[in-house]
Amino acid sequence: MTGGSPLDDTATTRRREELLLAERESLHRYVRDLAGHDPHHVEDVVQETLLRAWQLGDRLDWQDRPIRMWLFRVARNLVIDGWRKDRAIPVGVFAADFPDDMVAPDQSGRIVDHCVLIDALRSLAPAHREAIVHVHLLGTSGSDIARWLGVPSGTVKSRTHHALRMLRRRLESRGAAA
Repeated sequence: MTGGSPLDDTATTRRREELLLAERESLHRYVRDLAGHDPHHVEDVVQETLLRAWQLGDRLDWQDRPIRMWLFRVARNLVIDGWRKDRAIPVGVFAADFPDDMVAPDQSGRIVDHCVLIDALRSLAPAHREAIVHVHLLGTSGSDIARWLGVPSGTVKSRTHHALRMLRRRLESRGAAA
């Protein structure tokens, strides 16, 4: 036991319940936008996300970090895991089915560009990285992001603008064309 009274544990439990319930609607909208409009699948992802938060409750930082970002990341990962699981795997395809002269194009330049971009994105502050990834890589509208984050649309626009400027500077300093 941590030395706290049972009343402290009850208050902590209630506070966690309140935080999770307060995020449920926004999490539901986020998952629906990611996973499509199958209500059963969306509800499964939302429930699994909330269950994981509840099960890991003692290991999460409920005081200093908003639980929303953690919930959204878990939900996103669950959706992606579902996509991966549901991908069709070709059956009965053999190397002999492909002509010998078929050569795959050299992807090394693309891989290097990808690594440079990922490194530059990691160097951004989390709020800026989140805005630019959602707007420019995932194609999410600024108003949707603002709603999910609970910030004004202008804040999302500002974060995206500053993130692009910082990215451009970092890429140029590394000799990459921005």
